[in-house]
Amino acid sequence: MKRVAVLGATGSIGASALDVIARHPTALRATVLAAGRQVDALVELCRQHRPEHAVIADEAMLGRLRDRLRGAGLSTIAHAGDAALVELVGGDACDTVVAAIVGAAGLPSTLAAARAGKRLLLANKESLVLAGELLMAAAREGGATIVPIDSEHNAIFQCLPDAPARDGLARIILTASGGPFRGRSRASLRDVTVEQAVAHPKWSMGPKISVDSATLMNKGLEVIEAHHLFDVDGDRIQVLVHPQSLVHSLVEFVDGSTLAQLGLPDMRTALAVGFAWPQRIASGVSGLDLLAEGGRLEFEPPDLDAFPCLRLAFDALAAGGTAPAVLNAANEVAVSAFLQRRVGFLSIPAIVEDTLAALPAIPAVSLDALHDADAAARRHASRAVDDRSSA
Repeated sequence: MKRVAVLGATGSIGASALDVIARHPTALRATVLAAGRQVDALVELCRQHRPEHAVIADEAMLGRLRDRLRGAGLSTIAHAGDAALVELVGGDACDTVVAAIVGAAGLPSTLAAARAGKRLLLANKESLVLAGELLMAAAREGGATIVPIDSEHNAIFQCLPDAPARDGLARIILTASGGPFRGRSRASLRDVTVEQAVAHPKWSMGPKISVDSATLMNKGLEVIEAHHLFDVDGDRIQVLVHPQSLVHSLVEFVDGSTLAQLGLPDMRTALAVGFAWPQRIASGVSGLDLLAEGGRLEFEPPDLDAFPCLRLAFDALAAGGTAPAVLNAANEVAVSAFLQRRVGFLSIPAIVEDTLAALPAIPAVSLDALHDADAAARRHASRAVDDRSSA
């Protein structure tokens, strides 16, 4: 019986993870559920899944969580704050951790799970973009198994053999849907509205990640993740636009073979792989009928003139050190300003590029160095936003 901690339990990935867990009651059990501020939603999940522990990030809500659990007649123990979550994921409460807390807030618990040698189902981009070197070192030292849960990296995970056969790897090919503006020129993007940018043609996502998809920054962040996860240099990582979104990624080998993983775009497939690998278990996702999906698989190169954020991510990866943290922080500031209608769509890559140029990379020797780089990038990008919004 695998004992699973689901971090970010009230989000979409948490819901998918709990769906898969519920399908295998003799093999999987949710023992720790963690959420940010949604006490009522967390308590309802505790009613359904009966975990041993529930954690709310906001420490001011501990009393409310404890009272609601008691009122529901549950024996689930209430906890609050990062320190409690780190202690739970690093201890005996679980052996498998679904890391789906959004943003840098998920980094401490993710690192704790890696250091404790857990099976880590990783859905937190920031853990790798901000601190990829530190996280992978912690996983090696702790003996953790990291299974990426986003569809592209999970596809690569499934296609890549273990060493020494991995020595035959030639390159990794990440696929991108192209977002809502695929095929448009840079000039035509000047007057893009917020509503247009968040209208993804394939998925309903939050506004920030929708804008990242529209700029192709999300794919740039995935390039950085792939470098850390699979120990592959940036010059052996390629991105192809694939509008059908059925081929999730491909792996090419030196003998000319290329392996691809295909499937419907449903996170439960990747989560089932993470829980059971190298075995396979039912996820609740149906098989892929290519004829029903249109019978066509199309690929095209990304337009780096129209979507320079992807190029900037490759540049940050090549610079190394703190550059990916600077890239990520500047992008968050710029996207937030765009969503607030303070700057235009094309200002997003311009602000990121300006911030990268202003803050040269230094070695990412510690979390403190990364936090400092993140803070400096946010200050610089915020000034750039002010300059553009007042012009």
